[in-house]
Amino acid sequence: MNQRQRVIFTVLIVILVLMVSYMLLLAVSEMPLYGQLGNPTHNEVYRRYVEKGVEESGGLNLVTNIILDYRAYDTLLETTVLFTAVMAIMLVLGVSSSTRRD
Repeated sequence: MNQRQRVIFTVLIVILVLMVSYMLLLAVSEMPLYGQLGNPTHNEVYRRYVEKGVEESGGLNLVTNIILDYRAYDTLLETTVLFTAVMAIMLVLGVSSSTRRD
């Protein structure tokens, strides 16, 4: 790369970093204050989980009810992503160790 291309590349990187930083600051400024009653943690979903969780799911453990009954698809997808990541790491480590022996 010549000098002009490096300057253009550096300017583009600085602009990109500034844009991302600005968007993150906007997101943080829109967040609700901690402890207010209107926050998403203080809504009707929480009350339903606590009050009717045992009736609707049949389990006695509230955390297990939420994870396995109410959020089963989300948990399944998270588990699938973690399993895929672990398998990819194992494959990469297995391939790199077998090529070293040869």
